[in-house]
Amino acid sequence: MRSILLFLLCAFLSNIAVAADWPHWMGPTRDNVWHEQGLLKQFPDAGPKVVWRTPVAGGYAGPAVVGGLVFVADYLADEKVGGEDSEQKAFSGTERVLCLDEKNGAVLWKHEYRVKYSISYPAGPRCTPTVHQGKVYTLGAEGHLFCFAAESGKILWSKEFRKQYADKTATWGYASHPLIDGQKLVCVVGGEGSHAVAFDKDTGEEIWRAITATEQGYSPPAIIQAQGKRQLILMRPDAVTSVDPETGHEYWSVPYEAGSGSIIMTPIYWEGQLFVGGFNNKSLMLKLPPGPPAAKVVWADKKGYGISPVNVQPFLDQGVAYGCDQSGNLLAFEFPTGKRLWETPAPLGKRRASAGTAFVVRQADRYWLFNEHGELIIANLSRTGYEELDRCKVIDPTNAAFGRDVVWCMPAFANRRMYVRNDQECICIELSAEQ
Repeated sequence: MRSILLFLLCAFLSNIAVAADWPHWMGPTRDNVWHEQGLLKQFPDAGPKVVWRTPVAGGYAGPAVVGGLVFVADYLADEKVGGEDSEQKAFSGTERVLCLDEKNGAVLWKHEYRVKYSISYPAGPRCTPTVHQGKVYTLGAEGHLFCFAAESGKILWSKEFRKQYADKTATWGYASHPLIDGQKLVCVVGGEGSHAVAFDKDTGEEIWRAITATEQGYSPPAIIQAQGKRQLILMRPDAVTSVDPETGHEYWSVPYEAGSGSIIMTPIYWEGQLFVGGFNNKSLMLKLPPGPPAAKVVWADKKGYGISPVNVQPFLDQGVAYGCDQSGNLLAFEFPTGKRLWETPAPLGKRRASAGTAFVVRQADRYWLFNEHGELIIANLSRTGYEELDRCKVIDPTNAAFGRDVVWCMPAFANRRMYVRNDQECICIELSAEQ
């Protein structure tokens, strides 16, 4: 009996430790749910305490937080570059991976490598580092993939997608966050027959490669359980495709046309329905009926239905999805009809902003939104509307987009704190109710 109780206690404590981390894009369960409790209900009059600030360079890549370490990627350009540059000029510089001490922000190790950018919005890397079992995986804007030992920064293996697979980088760079699945690291790569490639996460050896696409796109891969199968969903500029995550074998594929190759969100699945939305109302609702893996179109490209996200991942809660549309409005729509229940410009202000951005994270029965003005918002979201509880400014927008200053970086939420960066600093903010 004592051994059983000890085992249960260890398992309980282990679960607490895991919940306190933010190991990759969209958090510990890759669904933008923050699993901690004991957080403040409203912000102090002077704003939440800034625990530390550490200088960083340019980038859109959010931080990852695991085991007392914070990982962030940036880009030191040889010349001053703005946030937006639609002409895709070439910029030379140095991409970096930084490992910071979670307690004080001190740099524990860093890795630097030279890289020439030929992408639009050349501020820096896009992908949040992925931390798993003592290793950290990073993907740079021009396709440099590294596997480091998390504690020391030693390179265990690396790949250069452009040299080894693809002939060019997509317009806005490599932005599809890699996915850990068992022994595999699944990446959107590009090239003939290698839109997606599964690598052995420990050795870097290729396990399988699958499908050809017109361009890489920017949608991170996702795994769902449907029709009695685990299915890896790959969203690309010309199709939505399901493959066997163990072999890369194709189950089904449905044509899709992404405006300007701009497909960014990961498809979201709920009770046999799969939705994807892209730029300029390129939305698609699929039904995955009972039986062998297959998909059929329920509706497509219905103006005023679903959502056209640009920078953020819609959040799905009991058949209702919430997210920022390309118009800059936060909106809610229902599955599977796509009917919009409400929309509001409130999280970003009264004026509409093209590609307006507010990242949405749920914690317990409320939501935390981080908007492009550098403001953190506590709110209630439901079928009936948006209710703002409090907001405060936490970091300055240092980038540029559509003629305005923005910060387009997904924060990490761990240890009852928020970790966020702009193009000048990475900061840690205390959000515990006990501060």
